Amino acid sequence: MKRRVLPSLNALRTFEAVARHNSFTRAAEELNVTQSAASRLVHSLEEYLEVPLFTRRSRRIQLTDQGTYYSRLVSRSLDLLEAGTVELMSSRAGQGTLSVGMLPTFGTRWLLPRLPSFQKLHPDISVNVVSSDGDLDFTRERIDIAIRFGHGEWSDALVDPLMGEEVQVVCSPLLVDPDRPLDHPSDITRYRLIEHSTRPHSWEHWFRSVGAELSPIDWGPRLEHFFMIIEAAKAGLGMALLPTFLIEEELRTGSLIAPFKTRVSGPGAYYLVTPQTKAGLPRVTAFRRWVLGQLA
Repeated sequence: MKRRVLPSLNALRTFEAVARHNSFTRAAEELNVTQSAASRLVHSLEEYLEVPLFTRRSRRIQLTDQGTYYSRLVSRSLDLLEAGTVELMSSRAGQGTLSVGMLPTFGTRWLLPRLPSFQKLHPDISVNVVSSDGDLDFTRERIDIAIRFGHGEWSDALVDPLMGEEVQVVCSPLLVDPDRPLDHPSDITRYRLIEHSTRPHSWEHWFRSVGAELSPIDWGPRLEHFFMIIEAAKAGLGMALLPTFLIEEELRTGSLIAPFKTRVSGPGAYYLVTPQTKAGLPRVTAFRRWVLGQLA
């Protein structure tokens, strides 16, 4: 069995405090030990490493180059250990706050209507839903788990496929000229087409899938989120290409109509992405199990 080459944790904590304060006295006060005890612990660390960490001149100390390097390394490691400890303490028995990075429209239309069932199952978990649709950085965004659209390529994470996406062309019923019916998919180029800024090739994919020519297009507004595109389409600003499951209510009430019944499978899918560093937290495990259960 491999044995870790590590000095004492007390020595590391003391060294980090001395390096941060640049003072044995202030470090000793922080750690509630005597100055001589702090000095002995740092000296024992130097003996273990066989490397001088401080130069000592009169009553002043200064980090050596090796000490500067090691102090940064130890500080980052202790920060990580502290964060993990706080995480674990706050999530004992499945409690704590769960921060979910969620695509805005997906969160509004799919997650929020279902969330009461999760809260009923886990009343001790507070859920914080964060609007999040850019590159995933769990540390920077301070989120525990996320739902993303893509191709399942996220490193250092558990990636669970949730659902594919079928899209169809929709518009306001007031937009279509009754004297010029839409008989063929290429006929929609008589109208402005609303663009999704983060999916720039979606219309191209649709035209190719239905076997229509991508003729010159009169582009309408270019919008960032599906909920913006839904509202723009309802306002008559153009034809929109939208996932069917996000517009079921609009299609039911007639505020949006589908000129063609054709639905096209999108090139990506929705995924639940869980960072490996948080996959074992009870609150994260509970949410992951619940989401996958919703799609069973």
